[in-house]
Amino acid sequence: MGKHGKHLVWDWNGTLLDDIGAVIGATNAAFAELGLEPITLERYRELYTVPVPKFYERLMGRLPTSEEWTVMDGAFHRHYWQRAEGCGLTAGAAELLAGRQASGFTQSLLSLAPHEELLPLVRRHGIAERFLRVDGRVDRSTDGKSANMVRHLAALEGVPAERVVVIGDAADDAVAAAHVGARAVLYTGGSHSRASLERVGVPVVDSLAEAVAVAEGLV
Repeated sequence: MGKHGKHLVWDWNGTLLDDIGAVIGATNAAFAELGLEPITLERYRELYTVPVPKFYERLMGRLPTSEEWTVMDGAFHRHYWQRAEGCGLTAGAAELLAGRQASGFTQSLLSLAPHEELLPLVRRHGIAERFLRVDGRVDRSTDGKSANMVRHLAALEGVPAERVVVIGDAADDAVAAAHVGARAVLYTGGSHSRASLERVGVPVVDSLAEAVAVAEGLV
């Protein structure tokens, strides 16, 4: 364990990676293929939820069929990964990660992005060595992060959940944290509006530096 036993589990998309522009661009490119109206950033942040088919239900008024979901998911990811290469880290992220590592604190990364896509991208940003572990999704499930969080903490070994704070941009990050008995701080720069995050009942912040400061006081 790191200094004082504190451990951060970072989310990737919309948290460490500043990719909300790519997400909106990919979403609207996919919508155009499917005959759906484009969506604004503000509406996206109000409606977005996990599992993602529920997000499409909010947009369409019904859950997509399995065939529709396959098309939607494929179209989104095709457009998203074309854009993701041009996304940078969120302001101050690299410095925060380096500073925590230098101070003896531990941290890891857990994402619902496909693991085979996630790991090379994290490496290209030069931050892979900041984490004890980097885990992405390894199946085709549309479920949220809770089960993955269980596996992630188990793989870390010796990191008790009560000394863990999850930092993410989605309500699902807080759900996953609660599922394992950890705490959470949610960041407003990604997929959700501040109002929707505040309904979750955990601290909500506007910068990653503030997220780390708040996390320090939680465990």
